[in-house]
Amino acid sequence: MDETVAEYIRRTVLKIPRDEIKMMLQNWGFLSEAQLQTLNFHQIKDNISQEVVQLCEENSADIKQAAALDIIYNHIYQNKRMWSVYQMKKSGEELEYFDITDFKKKFKRRLRSALKNVTITFKEYEDNAIWIRVAWGTPHKKPNQYKPSYVVYHSQTPYVFISSSVLKSTLPLLCQALIVASNYHDIREMELRSHSLNSLKDIVFKRYSQNFQTDTPKPLQGGNVEPENADIRIVEENKSEKERIHRLNQEVFGSGPQPKLEFAQYRLETMFKSDPKMDVLDKKEPFRCLVKFSSPHLLESLKSLAPAGMADAPLSPLLTCIPHKARNYFKIREKKSLYPESFVSP
Repeated sequence: MDETVAEYIRRTVLKIPRDEIKMMLQNWGFLSEAQLQTLNFHQIKDNISQEVVQLCEENSADIKQAAALDIIYNHIYQNKRMWSVYQMKKSGEELEYFDITDFKKKFKRRLRSALKNVTITFKEYEDNAIWIRVAWGTPHKKPNQYKPSYVVYHSQTPYVFISSSVLKSTLPLLCQALIVASNYHDIREMELRSHSLNSLKDIVFKRYSQNFQTDTPKPLQGGNVEPENADIRIVEENKSEKERIHRLNQEVFGSGPQPKLEFAQYRLETMFKSDPKMDVLDKKEPFRCLVKFSSPHLLESLKSLAPAGMADAPLSPLLTCIPHKARNYFKIREKKSLYPESFVSP
């Protein structure tokens, strides 16, 4: 077994929590049950990793087996990576039968025609998710196994989730291979990013039900209040206002927890309105700006604005439309072609 493969397996085992090493090795399936019985999982992790490497040497492990173990680790600890959503599009609406073998062949062929020194590993999961791990090299260097790109593609959907390596130059190669292998003709980033892969899936697969109703704030009832009844009326008004904010929040965000979204971006285009007599603008040019949102938990942060008294209820549609904009990305892009790389809000 190559020394670089042995070292990579050792480091991968060291990343795994000790009480989960046996489970992951069993899922890996490269070592036999008899070999696993020889391992002492109660010793320090460094010793466990050395024993695992020795067993892998007996089985003549190569980099593909090592990469498969790394996929298992990243599938379980997927929140350790930052994920971006990409949407692909076909020229027509026809549905095609998906052949996983054909997909893998096309993906490998396309990627290796552009760069020979790559390690490509696939693993299929029960939810029709294909996990792809790509370690990148150069024309003169072997692939760097410690900075791979990860792709999660759900067959027969236009959505791809990518956790890229630090090498930005590899992203176009990855996208080209994806659209060729999946028989699409276009791919664009949706400007949604998060460490929570499942939350991104909830948004784009519409497993997250967010209402998009808006409501006009109702004025508080009051008028002339007698002094002796003032305190009671204030308490009642505060209670009614809290109930109103809670109801509007429920209508806009729903009653369940929000998907964990950390970054969203779209472009805003609107007309600047002014008094014609002031003659501020010679030409009727739209006002354009780039709107970026970032937070450890963006949607929950937006949901808490009104109850915290930091914004009026209901919130502006510019704030509540983020998942809706994401799901209608290509539709919006076709209507507004000035900025094809991002969202456009009328």
